Amino acid sequence: MTAEQRIHPAMKYYFLTGATGLLGSYLLRDNLRAGRRLAVLCRANRNESARQRVESAMARWEHETGEILPRPVVFEGNLHRPNLGLGSAALRWIARHCDSMVHNAASLTFEGSDPQGEPWLTNLQGTRHVLDVCRLTGIRKFHHVSTAYVCGLREGRVLENELDVGQPLGNDYEKSKVQAETMVHAADFLDQRTVYRPSIIVGDSQTGYTATFHGFYATLKLAHTLVSKVVLGATGGQPLMGALGLGGNECKNFVPVDWVSAVMTHILAQPQHHGKTYHLTTPAPMPIAQMTAVVQAAVETFSTLADEADQWRCDGSWFAETFRQQMDIYRAYWRDDPQFDVANTLAAAPQLPCPDIDGDMLMNMAKYAIQCNFGKPRPRPLKPDFDVQHHLQPLLCAHEAAGAQGADAPCLGLQVNGPGGGQWKLLLADRRLAAAEHGINGHCTAVFHLSSKTFHRLATQQFTVAQAVQAGRVQIEGNGLARHELESILQATVGSESPRGVRSPAQLA
Repeated sequence: MTAEQRIHPAMKYYFLTGATGLLGSYLLRDNLRAGRRLAVLCRANRNESARQRVESAMARWEHETGEILPRPVVFEGNLHRPNLGLGSAALRWIARHCDSMVHNAASLTFEGSDPQGEPWLTNLQGTRHVLDVCRLTGIRKFHHVSTAYVCGLREGRVLENELDVGQPLGNDYEKSKVQAETMVHAADFLDQRTVYRPSIIVGDSQTGYTATFHGFYATLKLAHTLVSKVVLGATGGQPLMGALGLGGNECKNFVPVDWVSAVMTHILAQPQHHGKTYHLTTPAPMPIAQMTAVVQAAVETFSTLADEADQWRCDGSWFAETFRQQMDIYRAYWRDDPQFDVANTLAAAPQLPCPDIDGDMLMNMAKYAIQCNFGKPRPRPLKPDFDVQHHLQPLLCAHEAAGAQGADAPCLGLQVNGPGGGQWKLLLADRRLAAAEHGINGHCTAVFHLSSKTFHRLATQQFTVAQAVQAGRVQIEGNGLARHELESILQATVGSESPRGVRSPAQLA
């Protein structure tokens, strides 16, 4: 466990929406690695609970980084519902523990005439519900992920402090994001409004990874689908640009997701830079001609091409017309981008220049998308071998049965990193363990730090807490009680008061 992951218990939580989306999952990883406490709002889906969805995202990061990572506190809810679908107990918890909102969730639907459908449902009504929860719980610091394309169809130079200057807008997505950002600025109960405006987010600059397939990926996917029916060369740049109604000199502002997250994570930690708007854009946008050349090279290299002997294969004109019809919704999207001013971003994060997305990097992103079949089928849910929360459920139920404890109730903190881990307060009565609730705050006089693997071995009575402390597998930060009392409370928490098969510290490795 790194020093950064040993978080001071008085640190407040950031409340993050959209944590299982592409950018959200990077914000989750980067902020937890930086030692921040996070609470996240997440929906359940057909196969996984909200907590399981977040755990799957964390398991992927642990596999990729080789690190044992902390877990956020997870609230199952929905942006589309009043109060985000959260009950009174969850709202009380947020009021006690969270002081900043990071609103990242969004719909990328481009066309939607129904105000009760997307993108309005998530981007506008969802933002309204998030702001309502902030007002209700006393959160006064708001970090809002917008888009550089609130500029609409503007040309020339677009400043970071500009929003609605009467510009025409290209699609309903842009309209919904302008209205949402306007709503955030109008929320007079907020002390701070920090707005992040990324341009077109694509995959990871190092690995090519992505989990969403819009924009460039929609073009790539359509070409990948059609290439099995056409002759080699029919997917060339000229047919593609003609189908998009472009000349090829137009430029698009692509930015890698890992860079966007790195800049946001840095700014979140710098209060002196809060309260401003940041264009998260590249000074070197990619010409459309280069992008379409990558699409052609990618599908001709990684996709299944038509058999030259196939009498039913189609020619380039069929490809171009079919491509044009399918891509019509993106017509305004592929216009030439304006020049985005980045003065605030350069001042806040000069050490984090945007990587240039060249043909090789975009090719790597295209290769990843094709080889993962554009995210279909979805990966199977990842479930931890041991779930600490399930093990603590009797203590959590005891807290719920007794009703919410007062803010100054004596308590200790428990942070368990790794699969199935999390953060909890161990509530005391007469210096003994009485119950548990989610989260850690400044009232915790001491915090236990351990991995989920160690917790599991304690729970299965493979060794005692005293031995684990002596071996360095449990670290105790703070005091408030005698060391033997602290160890006794943790021993009661893991439920192994009469251990069997006790080992010496040297055997705990």
